[in-house]
Amino acid sequence: MEHNGRKAWPRELSEPLREVDRLRRSGRYAQALGRIRALAEAHPDQVRVLIELALTLGVWGRAPAEALVGFERVLELAPGHLATRFHHALMLARLGRHAEAVAGFDTAESGGFRKPLVLYMKRAESLEALDRLTEAERDWTLALAEDPGNAWLLQRRAGARARLGQVEAAIRDLSAALSSQTGDEVDAELLQARAVLRARSGDAAGARADFEAGIAALRKGDPPGLLDALRAGLRGTL
Repeated sequence: MEHNGRKAWPRELSEPLREVDRLRRSGRYAQALGRIRALAEAHPDQVRVLIELALTLGVWGRAPAEALVGFERVLELAPGHLATRFHHALMLARLGRHAEAVAGFDTAESGGFRKPLVLYMKRAESLEALDRLTEAERDWTLALAEDPGNAWLLQRRAGARARLGQVEAAIRDLSAALSSQTGDEVDAELLQARAVLRARSGDAAGARADFEAGIAALRKGDPPGLLDALRAGLRGTL
């Protein structure tokens, strides 16, 4: 029997798919890809198998173009499969086709995609790439409603707000992101970002304090060039 383009699931395929997942999670990508390719060749109309092949290529691997083709095949068989619609949009974004990606994310959202947080995040990134900053700021706000207080989300919304000229709002976001950080947890990048905005707003003393705190908060593994940027910023406030 078939339902919405999907053939009945043969139970004997369940264990091979679990094995593919075990291989992926243990870092044996080439073996996982070989197994799932063989399964897809043997069962070219099984939606679950085709989804796992596309996920292996696009999420676990670095082949978004080939994964996109796989997700398109799934959507031919099961047009209403929202997770596939989301991943199809994600592959479009990775290929730089952001306008198409946004349309795909919109379709997934309108259909009731079950993971709104990641959808808002990924759509915001594509909207920023398109310079649709007001919409991107909206999506970062929606994401924060799903995960309040998330420092990374606050930093991303601050970036969008700063580009929109909403400097004080951006500073508040960065301050909120920093508010829960103490000791070794203090993020020097957040301090540098807030320092730049404070300098932009005319708060030289606040900017200087943030640049100094950022230098003190630097840890192994911080981005190359961050120390130089902090020092240069500090010199600019003296």
